[in-house]
Amino acid sequence: MSNIVRLVIACVIMGAGVTLCAFGFWGWGITVFLLGGITLLTFFFNENMILAQFYLRKENTTKAEQFLYRIKNYEKELNKNQWGYYNMLIGLIESRTAPLKAEKYFKKALQLGMSMSHNNALAKLSLAGISMAKRNKREAEMYIKEAAKDDKNKLLADQIKMMKGQMAQMDKQQVVRNYRPKF
Repeated sequence: MSNIVRLVIACVIMGAGVTLCAFGFWGWGITVFLLGGITLLTFFFNENMILAQFYLRKENTTKAEQFLYRIKNYEKELNKNQWGYYNMLIGLIESRTAPLKAEKYFKKALQLGMSMSHNNALAKLSLAGISMAKRNKREAEMYIKEAAKDDKNKLLADQIKMMKGQMAQMDKQQVVRNYRPKF
């Protein structure tokens, strides 16, 4: 359902609640007004996004994927502030099955912007992992540094440290791989 339609429906329901209160039906008026408030809340926070985040936290990616793919046109159904989060959630789900395909979603999420810095750090850290998988060390280092800057609350400090350790192992593997004994 389009976000404009949600807004109109919420206004009509809340108007009906105010009207019921004006005619003296306080119980029904307050109840209908609260239902209108819940409908208005879905204008700002899409229920499919909330359920997808819930199932991702429970590590049930199939259900999260179902709820995310219910959103057909995210530009019409979601508030503009949620576009980046939508792309990041799609990227997280794609990264579990096909990590290289998830890169475009993380880049789009960063381009659209997210309000919380640790979400930006998570997207950049995921892009660093994808760059490491592609054997692009310079780009991976850049993303890890940017992720460390964005992680102001140190929520991803352990993951950043682990990625730096993997970068060091990647250097060792390249040295061993390029080693050719002289006979």
